[in-house]
Amino acid sequence: MEEFAHALANYVRDHQAWAAPIVLVLAFAESLAFVSLLVPAWGALIAIGALIGVSGISFWPVWIAGGIGAALGDWVSYWFGYRYKEHVAQMWPLSKYPEILPRGEAFVRDWGVPSIFIGRFFGPLRASVPLAAGIFEMSYWPFQIANFVSALLWSGVLLLFGDVMARLAELIWRAF
Repeated sequence: MEEFAHALANYVRDHQAWAAPIVLVLAFAESLAFVSLLVPAWGALIAIGALIGVSGISFWPVWIAGGIGAALGDWVSYWFGYRYKEHVAQMWPLSKYPEILPRGEAFVRDWGVPSIFIGRFFGPLRASVPLAAGIFEMSYWPFQIANFVSALLWSGVLLLFGDVMARLAELIWRAF
């Protein structure tokens, strides 16, 4: 994963025009049920965030792209759960990880709409909560509002974390 994040960050540094589309795709994959289990992209998003301040990449388009990608991933996951309710648990890779869906269900039932916000920031819940929200028919508009707001917040946090860490590293490097 670290090599992937490094290679992607190097590509974005050399081809800055691709920063926003790449972040959109990474955030989409990170938030999409099933795919997020195979493609943990948060490290690459933090690495790209580290490039923002030091390479002159504009924060705003990359942030919006990350938020849109994450929200679309959750939207598709919600739709998939809503559409294929009873079949989801038998599909790979959830069939290999049978505990994920019941945890997502319990979380959605206990927390309701705030579960979308909370789940966005915890890796194992990130993809299962929207899927469970669709399966258990959480109201569409409250889900989507929480989805888009939390996606923008999540994207901003990851990118800013990378940016702040890069700036701190630069300050420390110059001090010594």
